[in-house]
Amino acid sequence: MSKSIIIADSSTIGKIGLRTVIDSLNGFDVIDEVETSDDLLSSIKKYSPDLLIIDFLSEGFDIDVIVKIKRDLYGLKILAVTPMQSSQTFVHAMKAGVDSYIKKSCNLDEITDAIKQTSGGMSFFCGKILDEIRKASIVVDELNNVTELPCDAIELSKREKEVLYLIAEGNTNSEIGEILFISSHTVTTHRKKIMIKLGVKNTAGIVMYAVKSGLVSPNKFLFQAS
Repeated sequence: MSKSIIIADSSTIGKIGLRTVIDSLNGFDVIDEVETSDDLLSSIKKYSPDLLIIDFLSEGFDIDVIVKIKRDLYGLKILAVTPMQSSQTFVHAMKAGVDSYIKKSCNLDEITDAIKQTSGGMSFFCGKILDEIRKASIVVDELNNVTELPCDAIELSKREKEVLYLIAEGNTNSEIGEILFISSHTVTTHRKKIMIKLGVKNTAGIVMYAVKSGLVSPNKFLFQAS
């Protein structure tokens, strides 16, 4: 059965672009397109979609509509696709209830991955979002109000936690190897095991899972400026 999607964007080009991408994917169906918060709330109530893709920065929308939607339909998955004017925009969006966040300038692979992973219950954040967070040195405590991902069944070894932390700081495999005095190949092996255990498919997933699940202590974890 196809996943139902509502697109919320006041930009005609934005809606056309997203629909084109979604139409190229199997198992997804755009059931409505809206251009204002009021229309979105009505559409959500009428269709109860599986996924909402929204540019809450576009004219006719604001971040408060996400809070209202999550209050009425908590299980709805939300993917924000915006130009994102600041790193604080990301923080506010996550606190409001956004599950995944990508920029409109992200590449096609990231857009399709975001749609697939978000609809499947996972979070996705494109590389450009993570870069902006690191540059802004956002303290993870600011994300404390974000709903945490379940992690009770996940067990990481001490070395895997070290590798995860260094990945989240933006280090390459070679750099992690030098810091931990292990080979780059060993780092790659740890990275693969971490991804399998966390159920993520890329570095963005590792970083944001660490942040949202508390696998890295929120009192110590900081995205360092690059």
